[in-house]
Amino acid sequence: MSQVSIILPYYKKKKFIKKSIESILNQSYRYFELIIIYDDEDHKDLKFIKSLIKKDKRIKLIINKKNIGAGLSRNKGIKFSKGDYICFIDADDKWRNKKLEKQIEFMEANNYLISHTSYKIINEKNNVIGFRKARTFKNLNELIKSCDIGLSTVILKKKIFKKNIKFPNLKTKEDFVLWLKILKSGYKIYALDENLGIWTKTNNSLSSSVFQKLKDSYRLYNYYLKFNSIKALIYTFILSINFILKNL
Repeated sequence: MSQVSIILPYYKKKKFIKKSIESILNQSYRYFELIIIYDDEDHKDLKFIKSLIKKDKRIKLIINKKNIGAGLSRNKGIKFSKGDYICFIDADDKWRNKKLEKQIEFMEANNYLISHTSYKIINEKNNVIGFRKARTFKNLNELIKSCDIGLSTVILKKKIFKKNIKFPNLKTKEDFVLWLKILKSGYKIYALDENLGIWTKTNNSLSSSVFQKLKDSYRLYNYYLKFNSIKALIYTFILSINFILKNL
């Protein structure tokens, strides 16, 4: 049985993380390690986090000396991971209890190196406000105009990660950059169209900041994909329009 390393960065999500961890520990697939990266210079939540994890030896806690952001924290978690597969979950998201089992089975049956699943979206009151349907992406151009992959649904083989394939130092869109790098390197991202994840849309999350999204989107195209300024602005506009359309 293949070991799975689950990477979970933590920054001021005390209200949600207990449910997130419970959804991991309730997985039918038992052969995993959970690596939590505490990424908050304020240590007031640290005692609470330790109380949640003390009873399970599969959980490891890494404490950052300073706040480095979710993307770089995930890179750190990957570095310390021991699994054959890597997957991610944010501290305010949850999984269905057969998420790992079904997705690993799907990948191993087809010899896939990376996959993602469909998922539902809830608000802070646990009301369902939307759904996202997973689809397969075979090249960069199929994903470049809209980030249609839920971070907390992704599982990939650890061997995919190389010097040029890792999370960038961005506050938002860091996962989108990674998916595009993976596709640009010739890998395909396969879809398991089954709702196996639950994404929580929070009002105060960085991902809700319009200005930050626009800034990071431009940097994604201009710096990471090497588009010139005009082309980067055009694609930033297209990405923003598609985001609005998805959330109508």
